[in-house]
Amino acid sequence: MDSDGRYEQQVVWAVVGTGIGPLLLAATHEGLVNVVFHATDAVRDKALERLRSRLGGEPVEAPDSPLLAEAIRQVEAYFAGERHDFDLPLDWSLISGFNRQVLRELASGVPYGAVVGYGDLAGRVGQPGAAQAVGMAMGSNPLPVVVPCHRVVESDGGIGGFGGGLETKRKLLALEGVLPEPLF
Repeated sequence: MDSDGRYEQQVVWAVVGTGIGPLLLAATHEGLVNVVFHATDAVRDKALERLRSRLGGEPVEAPDSPLLAEAIRQVEAYFAGERHDFDLPLDWSLISGFNRQVLRELASGVPYGAVVGYGDLAGRVGQPGAAQAVGMAMGSNPLPVVVPCHRVVESDGGIGGFGGGLETKRKLLALEGVLPEPLF
């Protein structure tokens, strides 16, 4: 236990180069807990501070950790076009309630190469009319790419928003064959 009476979890992390820029992957003994886009030094440091604050303990850079090895392998295979599904234990402790329910449905119910509308996803979790709340859940997704919030789009065919930036969302959807590859 830490000085505030919280149980500390060991958090290990590594930064992985991908076709959309560096991703920070962080894991606990439960599984992958966080994926962070554009993991430059400043973004990485802010993410690690947030993990320290939320989970306790000091995150440790450990790219060779058994807790991260499979996640790194699967992320690299996904970006190489060799993997369509992630099969990883996930630690959902950074999200709860409706947001967790929506993200779990997204992870299990929207396969590679498919998209779903915000309203459709709301309906799948028994909350028709909660499209805006689904958008908020996507924005708070601690596990983007692995829990594929990039596959959620507007019902009128618009791409919708994305925490990693619209260009990143376009690249992910192009990788999965939903959108054409950009010309330049």
